[in-house]
Amino acid sequence: MKQTESSDEHFQQGLIHELQSLIHGNTKAEHLLKFLENDQEVQTLISHGNTLVIGRLNYNDHGPTHSRIASINALTILELLHKRGIPSTVAKELWGNYQDAQVVVLGGTYLHDIGNAIHRDNHHVLGTMLANPILRNLLFDIYPNEKAERIRASILECIYSHEDEVRCLSIEAGCVTAGDGADMANGRARIPFSMGKVDIHSVSALSIKAVRITEGTKKPVRIEVDMTESAGIFQIQEVLGKKLNSSGLLDYIEVTGKVIGDEERLIDGIEF
Repeated sequence: MKQTESSDEHFQQGLIHELQSLIHGNTKAEHLLKFLENDQEVQTLISHGNTLVIGRLNYNDHGPTHSRIASINALTILELLHKRGIPSTVAKELWGNYQDAQVVVLGGTYLHDIGNAIHRDNHHVLGTMLANPILRNLLFDIYPNEKAERIRASILECIYSHEDEVRCLSIEAGCVTAGDGADMANGRARIPFSMGKVDIHSVSALSIKAVRITEGTKKPVRIEVDMTESAGIFQIQEVLGKKLNSSGLLDYIEVTGKVIGDEERLIDGIEF
């Protein structure tokens, strides 16, 4: 048990370090990450939401680990778009810059599932309700009043927009939604699978072994998915595909799959 706990703690610290690297030099984003990681209310609500979706609904992981991995994914996508000269919405609208966009994406992704603490149904709406007072207290400490309101509204927009049925209206919201969908590796299905939930969702999810987000060739961003069997395609289409379709970023993201093992084969340019 101690060894398992130690391994998990090492893994979590690795995720936090990766997040810190992505926002290095952005003092406002660094302040936000430190707050999110150490605020008792935030951590309790995310953990309680995870208890609800795993324990009561037999869903996959939606807790702090998912918040961190999805945030890494979303910030990486934002960075790759920026590298290719695609401006964030806050920069395009001339009221913020790339560092402000990082704050929006980090806050929106880290808190996107906080509404699960109340209920899974409409959790994207409930999440904006829970996050609103938290963000108000925090953002006015690091931004002037008007800009704090814009940043807060943009983060709430990201939380609301991450649900599949909601169309993203900003680059930032699209990054959050795509980053959420890209957290598909088998660890997210391990808990419901071990509790006896064996269906196409869990079997497909367990076949996904790794997801990498890199600079693309045909498009600015490439999401590469390694799987042990072609059943993983179902997971890619049902989870990532739905997110990309509502993200508004389909023109910027290409998806490839690779079946690994004895008969390795590449599935290039997966369409949704």
